[in-house]
Amino acid sequence: MHMPVPPSLAWPVWAASPPGRTVLSWEQAQLDALVSNIFGYHAVQLGLAQLNTLRENRMSCHTLALDTIPDGRERLFLEDSFNSIIQCDFPELPFATHSIDLLVMPHTLELTREPHQLLREAARALLPEGQIVMTGFNPYSLWGARHALGDRHRQPCMPGPYPLISLSRLKDWLKLLGLQPDRGHFGVYTPPFNTERWLNRYHFLETAGRRWWPIFGAVYIITAIKRVRGMRLIGPAQLNKPSLLPAPSPISSTSKTFKE
Repeated sequence: MHMPVPPSLAWPVWAASPPGRTVLSWEQAQLDALVSNIFGYHAVQLGLAQLNTLRENRMSCHTLALDTIPDGRERLFLEDSFNSIIQCDFPELPFATHSIDLLVMPHTLELTREPHQLLREAARALLPEGQIVMTGFNPYSLWGARHALGDRHRQPCMPGPYPLISLSRLKDWLKLLGLQPDRGHFGVYTPPFNTERWLNRYHFLETAGRRWWPIFGAVYIITAIKRVRGMRLIGPAQLNKPSLLPAPSPISSTSKTFKE
């Protein structure tokens, strides 16, 4: 009898599975290209420690925020990849208002019971003209359909107990919060198989999907810019050094960025 994976373990287990590696490999390539030309001082990745979304970004301060800090080798690896690692409650982010230049949220809205509240907090923490980059599963795809049917297969192709958020719905949320959608596209058109063999066999559908049915990719990625009415950046500005709110302290830090 198949034993379901506990919600707290679903994402790490999924990330190591063939469908997880397929999705995260595509997302890593897209994120590397997107964040490489976003400049500023403070970049934050919120959630999904199995993906380093900031590795190609050239900002001096990289922070990883997680709801649960892993132990052992994974934690040592993360400490080498980020300036600081903090633990926080996602719906209540421990960042000062207008303190983040870039916020990357890989499937983060699918990790919380309160996605709209989390997005509101993200908008609050972003600097004017700051950017947010998000990835998510597309409910209008073969992967989304299998998820909606309860995933009666022996092994799930997607993790997480919470409903999926469509790209059109997410765009509406962004606009309501003063975040202007900039770029976005879909990816991963291979059917949701659980084995490497079958995923590789149908890899040719990636090219066909991008050409013939682009909106039915398994995942999407979108960027948005925080617009503030009456404010327009016309050149380099001297901004105060961004900081965390005083309540939490970093779990791990390899720099003096967050010291008073």
